[in-house]
Amino acid sequence: MNMMRRREIVEGYLFASPFIIGFLVFVAFPMGWALVLNFQRYNLLAPPAFVGMDNINRMLSDPKVGLSLWNTAYFAFVSVPLQLALAFGCAVLLNQPLRGRNFYRTALYLPVIVPIVVSAFVWQRAYHPEFGIVNEVLKWVGIAPRAWLFEPLLAKPAFVFMRIWVMGTQMVIFLAGLQNVPSSLLEAADLDGAGPWRKFWNVTVPLMTPVIFFNLIVGVIGNFQVFAPALIMTKGGPEDATLFMVLYIYRNAFEYSRIGYAATLSWVLFVVILLLTFVQFRMSGRWVYYETK
Repeated sequence: MNMMRRREIVEGYLFASPFIIGFLVFVAFPMGWALVLNFQRYNLLAPPAFVGMDNINRMLSDPKVGLSLWNTAYFAFVSVPLQLALAFGCAVLLNQPLRGRNFYRTALYLPVIVPIVVSAFVWQRAYHPEFGIVNEVLKWVGIAPRAWLFEPLLAKPAFVFMRIWVMGTQMVIFLAGLQNVPSSLLEAADLDGAGPWRKFWNVTVPLMTPVIFFNLIVGVIGNFQVFAPALIMTKGGPEDATLFMVLYIYRNAFEYSRIGYAATLSWVLFVVILLLTFVQFRMSGRWVYYETK
């Protein structure tokens, strides 16, 4: 019995070894090395030099840290709810027996598989102040063209709108959740005289709250790491309106050669995301309902 148990344990570790090795090499080691670099001055050309709390003191006096965190928080907290609402609405519609349903599902998911660099160039063209399709559409309703990526007040909303467009992943997850809603509960609601809205709000939505919570967690974590669109489309401008945290980390590491300071900023971002995730889990008990048997 002990031999069989030992063999099962060894086989389990062997099957899990690709993940374990990948996690240690690509996640745990870089995080540990970044933690060490918090207290180092390193520019890739000379050996790291211990500087104590200098990087942390620099961060506390750097106004762009707060600005980049604010830009990132604005982007995440505005885009995630809008993205989830649109994805959930589309999932509800595409869960109905509509003609051409598979075509619409595919069309709405396609933006997800478009490479992010290609997507950024497409949206950069779409927001062009003279020839962009966004301004052309606005002309149809009498709104004057705007320089979306060149006005500080419009740059972040432009990025939010661009992010909402990529909601296919959340939509597919919502679709899977909707298809797991027990039909017996909907039939019982019918027998009680509940209309479509009552069934949706009192049966479907509570059963979908775990799926909404999952998409919310993943969405906030993902949107706090926005980087490539800002680098390609605006380079953090105009007037640092799209200077997101990951872009600022990139600049310090690879443009200013402040690897140690960039490591400090990356740990700050990690702690912020960790705290936000913890708060969301703490608050989930108030609105997330899990099915019990």
